[in-house]
Amino acid sequence: MPKSSRFRSAQTVTVLAVTQLIGWGTTFDMLGVMGRVVAPDLGLANEVAFAGLTIMMVVSAIVGPATGRWLGRYGAARVLSAASLTFALGLLLLAAANGVVLYASAWVIIGIGGAFGLSAPAYTAVVEREGANGRRVIAILMLFTGLSSAIFWPILSLLNEAVGWRLTFLVCAALQFFVCLPLHLFALPKPIATHVEGGTAEIAPVPLSKAKQRKAFLLIAAATTISTFVTFGISPSLLEIFRQSGASPAFALQLGSARGVLGISARFLDMLLGRHGNPMLSAVMGISLMMISFLMMLVASPSTPLLVTFTLFYGFGTGVMTVARALLPLALFSPREFGLQSARLSLPQNLANAIAPVIFTAILDRAGTGPALFACAVLAALSLAFVLMLMALVRGARASESAILNVS
Repeated sequence: MPKSSRFRSAQTVTVLAVTQLIGWGTTFDMLGVMGRVVAPDLGLANEVAFAGLTIMMVVSAIVGPATGRWLGRYGAARVLSAASLTFALGLLLLAAANGVVLYASAWVIIGIGGAFGLSAPAYTAVVEREGANGRRVIAILMLFTGLSSAIFWPILSLLNEAVGWRLTFLVCAALQFFVCLPLHLFALPKPIATHVEGGTAEIAPVPLSKAKQRKAFLLIAAATTISTFVTFGISPSLLEIFRQSGASPAFALQLGSARGVLGISARFLDMLLGRHGNPMLSAVMGISLMMISFLMMLVASPSTPLLVTFTLFYGFGTGVMTVARALLPLALFSPREFGLQSARLSLPQNLANAIAPVIFTAILDRAGTGPALFACAVLAALSLAFVLMLMALVRGARASESAILNVS
């Protein structure tokens, strides 16, 4: 890779890593520290305070398809800049909240910002600047953003102790306005994907007809929505599953922490593979590891080795699948279509993220660990089936293209 290209990639990663860390850390991850602090001051139950995340995810899901159109029309830098302004407004309103109405309204605005600024728009910014070779850069970016809670939880906790929660939210708004907004407006390199000679930005990596493109999109949507439903559903209840399986509270916490580290390790592996990786194979591996981990917990007697093995398989599998979810659209669609398709995929995924914790918590509380893990295993198997169908569709398209080329 030429030095100029490496510098552009480094500049893109640096800018987006900073803004995505701040974006996730001051919104989605923030309630992990601030939720139980804000709730009593506003006269809210804890579950009502944490419902802000559900509002955020539902609103982001609804706004997602429109975001895809705006990404194609205006470019990622402008959409990300709008996200910074929207986040700042939502956080200012959150700082001024005096009851449930303003609190919920703030999360509606933050949800709009989430559609404009988290994940898919950032990955689109990468593809605009790297073209079809953006896989490694996206994997590197995901490696950084996976650390958002680890970085921001201590910062938010210290700020809250020093100045209180209202001023903490004002500081978060200031970070969006004075750090993220200028970086999005002025520090991102200019896009290259729309200026490539020969229209390579329009060329899809797989030769699919319009009908097969629609089928491929539906298969990706089904596989990724089901897998994210499982991971977002089980993650808040993971410590309880460990405890119900015989782990002490301290050991359950250690296992939960190890699962997070394994997820980051999986992202690091995908970063090393870079353009040589295959998102479809990664998806098969990630979902298979998740499914095996659930089946092991169902058929084996609870023990320390079993819980450790489950954590290894599940943690690495979810990490691999997180990267695969982001990269699957780039493996099937052209760089120019990436933003639109990724934003369209965010609609079912964010809706799944919003409702999954409620459903899995209800299953776990009312039926126990066994039925919850059985539901996870069935859903993982269904997601795997959709990915295998996608791979068969791609193989058929490439075989047809080879046959046509051989005849000509």
